[in-house]
Amino acid sequence: MNLEGRKIIVNKSSKDLVEILKSPENYKDFMPDGLQKFETREDGFKFGLQGMPEIALKIDEVTDEKAVLKSASSNLDFSLTAALHPLNENQTEVQMLFEGKFNPFIKMMVEKPLQNFINTLTDKIEAYK
Repeated sequence: MNLEGRKIIVNKSSKDLVEILKSPENYKDFMPDGLQKFETREDGFKFGLQGMPEIALKIDEVTDEKAVLKSASSNLDFSLTAALHPLNENQTEVQMLFEGKFNPFIKMMVEKPLQNFINTLTDKIEAYK
């Protein structure tokens, strides 16, 4: 299952964004409003949203072109990538890309909430100061 967020322009250099996305604490700023729990770990974070199970993510890779978060649970196989495309020294185009391997039943249950989550992440990153 693949999902995409809309492409946005963030008024930060790709180097600044890379520094932000390397740090687990900064992801709290991008979470939806229904956040009920947020715990950082050395290599990632765990969060809980109202009405959803807790999700643990590890920061797998951060380069000038992308930041990749992967599921920290062996039960779920997915990744969430922020694709970074520098436009100039003060602006970067960002697009959230979700890739997951789910059976058809799980896919049917999670597709809409995941798309909403990606849309919220996109909005929060776009508004990030």
